[in-house]
Amino acid sequence: MLFMDLIQFAGGAVWAHRLRSILSLIGIAIGVGAVILLTAIGEGTRYFVLAQFTQFGTNILAINPGKTKTLGIPGILGGTTHKLTLEDADAVSRIPGVEAVVPMAMGMGRVEAEGRGRSVNVFGVTADMPAVWRFTIGQGEFLPGGDLNRATAVAVLGPKMKRELFGDQNPLGEIIRVAGYRFRVIGVMEPKGQILGFDLDDAVYVPVANAMRMFNLDELMEIDVAYQSAKMVDRVLEAVRKILIDRHHGTEDFSITTQAAMLESLDEIMGIVTLAAAGIAAISLVVGALGIVTMMWISVGERVSEIGLLRAMGAQPRQIFLIFIVESVLLSVLGGAFGVFLGLVGAFALTLVLPDLPIFVNELYLMLGLLVAIATGLLSGVAPARRAIHIDPVEALHSD
Repeated sequence: MLFMDLIQFAGGAVWAHRLRSILSLIGIAIGVGAVILLTAIGEGTRYFVLAQFTQFGTNILAINPGKTKTLGIPGILGGTTHKLTLEDADAVSRIPGVEAVVPMAMGMGRVEAEGRGRSVNVFGVTADMPAVWRFTIGQGEFLPGGDLNRATAVAVLGPKMKRELFGDQNPLGEIIRVAGYRFRVIGVMEPKGQILGFDLDDAVYVPVANAMRMFNLDELMEIDVAYQSAKMVDRVLEAVRKILIDRHHGTEDFSITTQAAMLESLDEIMGIVTLAAAGIAAISLVVGALGIVTMMWISVGERVSEIGLLRAMGAQPRQIFLIFIVESVLLSVLGGAFGVFLGLVGAFALTLVLPDLPIFVNELYLMLGLLVAIATGLLSGVAPARRAIHIDPVEALHSD
């Protein structure tokens, strides 16, 4: 029996029991469709999260106070924990290969102008912030450079904050009050969007020395270090660690995170989440497999006389086995193809209903869905096929 003969024979058997076949392949279709839809959401979320971080550049080191190994009991067991200061940032800025350093302090303060006002995030940064964070000035200029410890009463508004305070008017040169302190507006940023819940457009940027005075801070929240090339990351990282340890009297009471390492970790985490979602969705494939096994098992019982006739005409047990395997695989392929269609339609429908939900259909998961469906059909047909080849042909003919 040729392969095409097997396909035609199996197709005829599937068509002869259309309702039963449709019910069996629906289980496979739902499983494959769920895998495609959930992985599309997972992949879309992964690309969205990575894009949120890569928009700030990749050649950046972030220095934060504290370290996981620090015991947190200054003076007793863990020694003295030193704070990150503006002097630390200045020392790091002199390391060879470092392009710019942005010490950052942050707080929530009420911003008022022309009778309007509300509380927003106030970022204390330096003149290098736009270059390091890849921000763009939309109007006016950014904060002036110079001594980090010098407090200058100037501020730059995020575009959303500018609209709420001044509407369509030109805010440059206007006076605002931030946490009770007077500032002159010298610039407005281009829209940047949100990251991790922070609306960077709904914010005010002031010199870091002013922010520390306003919020009564004696340490920095973070120091961002931009270096020249990705090839220099290890050298710059070690240089930063060495100089800060020396400044903190031999104690490594700070944490250094590279943007590249953070992106790699995020990518791995989101990849695991996507695979976990696919695994959960694939559970429904088990239901589909059980449906195919049940159908094929019943089909073998109903076609005992047919099996006996085929054996009497010279069909070998291997050929009988292949007939039922091909039927099972054909059902799973049809179900898998329908599942791919359902997954694509579902993903498209989600983009229409929830346009803000990140969706990305990965062709790899489409292929994997079909391959898993075929494998499911192959495995599901083994037991019924083995039952078919063990039927005695003489007794099968007598049973009719």
